[in-house]
Order: sequence, then C-alpha cells, then structure tokens
Amino acid sequence: MAAGETAAPSRRELNKSVTRAAIAAAALSLVRSKGPGNFTVDDIAERAGVSRRTFFNYFSSTEASLTVAMEGFLETVLGHFESRPQDENIVESMLEALTSPAEPERLAVTAELYAIAQDNPVMMRFQLEAWDRAEQRIVASIRQRLGDAADPFYISCLVGSVLTCGRSAFAQWERRTQGAITPESLKLLEQLFAEAIGFLRNGFNR
Repeated sequence: MAAGETAAPSRRELNKSVTRAAIAAAALSLVRSKGPGNFTVDDIAERAGVSRRTFFNYFSSTEASLTVAMEGFLETVLGHFESRPQDENIVESMLEALTSPAEPERLAVTAELYAIAQDNPVMMRFQLEAWDRAEQRIVASIRQRLGDAADPFYISCLVGSVLTCGRSAFAQWERRTQGAITPESLKLLEQLFAEAIGFLRNGFNR
C-alpha cells in the first residue's frame, strides 16, 4: 500500500455500517411519526429488522440512535478541517471548516432533530455529548498539525469558540423558523453559520 493510503473497509465493517445506518433510519422514522419518547428500543429494532441485542451493540438508548445525523454533520466539519492546507492559519482552517457546504440531506436531518430535541432534555443531552466528542477530536487533530507548537489552552479556547458559534447558529435558526425544514430555512441556517463565524473572524466588531 502506498504511503498516505488507507485500507478499504472490510466486509464486516461495511455490514456494521449498514446495520448502524438502518437502526438510525428506523429511529428517525419513528420519531417523525410518533414523536420523541413515544416509542421503544423494541420498536426501533423491529422496524430496522434487527434484534434488541443487536440494537444495543450499536446504541445505548433510543436517544443515542438519534444522534447519527448530528455526528455525521460534525464528522463532515472535521473532514473539512483536516483537508485544509497544512500551512494555512489554524484559525482560518477552523472557520472555513464550519462554513464549508454540508450535504443538504444530512444538514436537513440534523436541523430537524435539533428542533425536536428542544422539547426533549434527554435528546438534547445526547446531542451536546456529540458536540463534546467532536470538540475532543478536532482538538486532537489541531495538536497533531501544530506538533510541539501546540498550546493546549489556545487550542481549547479556539475550538470551543468555533463550535459554540455553530451551536448558536442552530439555536437562532430554530427560534426564527420554529424548526420548519424547507429549502429557504436551510439556506437561512447556512447563512447563520457564515454570520456567526464572521463575528469570530472580525473580533466581534460590527
């Protein structure tokens, strides 16, 4: 294998990915039709065509199975950051990562579940944990890029600030749209990301 190349996923890994996606899709279908808190793990497992035991091999609860879209969105942010030029200013890389275009379908589902979670503290807790995990991964990626020049306090403040801007954009979007998913509302969400990052880029000077 050439340097820099990664091994293709094995059949087992692909099967696991398919099963995880099927469970997440079943959970999303149920939360749309029944609302949060109105279905069980058994309901999800039945709709996904898996056993209850298989469900718990992937997720700890119904709420955890509803974080997949949010995790995917944050993985995309991380991927955008890691694809930026290695010699680019680290702040600019972070700002560009959060404002890079997201997959429309993934962004729509992420926004939809964010809105649903506003009335469900358990769902909101799992979403916040997903943001926390993303923060830890981005911090680790920045440390790897900067090497010995990495200042842990600086990195923590930077990543925390950027991701807080992202969460604030979601919150402002939900207040303005009441969680309605339309092409126009998703465009607004993208604009709010850009505006929030603009505040950081300009030192909050208006």
